[in-house]
Amino acid sequence: MSAGQKEKLKNKNIIFGVTGSIAAYKAPYILRLLVKDGARVKVVMTSNAQRFITKLTFETLSKNPVYSDMFGNPQVTCPEHISLADWGDLLLIAPATADIVSKIVCGICDDLLSTVALTMANSVIVVPAMNSRMWLNPIVKKNISSLKKQGYGIAGPAEGNLACGDSGSGRMAEPDKVIAAVKDYFK
Repeated sequence: MSAGQKEKLKNKNIIFGVTGSIAAYKAPYILRLLVKDGARVKVVMTSNAQRFITKLTFETLSKNPVYSDMFGNPQVTCPEHISLADWGDLLLIAPATADIVSKIVCGICDDLLSTVALTMANSVIVVPAMNSRMWLNPIVKKNISSLKKQGYGIAGPAEGNLACGDSGSGRMAEPDKVIAAVKDYFK
């Protein structure tokens, strides 16, 4: 990687949203690449994401606390979804389940990640990860199309083997493709 490519993420503040998908196993590698390329990263995890991978992994790699509870810090004078959005240059959601995609499109803010996503609006890249039957569902297609029309970035999905044993579209993009999308955002 050239020095110029590495500079694209230097001192960028990235909020990294992780949702409850088996593809969450790729998220620590994405985080390592972001940090290696000079980004400062704060992670927001949904409660379902924590069923797949622990906060400790992300805290260790990011050197920051992980955010997950909308009302977790009673000493906060500015709501965390606002302070995170003010801090972040970009919200990267990887993996992005059909659930979080639908929440963003419908403006549903029932957890910290969906609330941050709505607060950050056009500074969001969504990296879909779901079974191909879900990905090909007309509702999901409509929601992805709506996000694109509203200026949200979409990275992926890829085709390949899925966790259930099926093969098809819906597989989360590989970490290098996700990092490329982030770098393209900052061009």
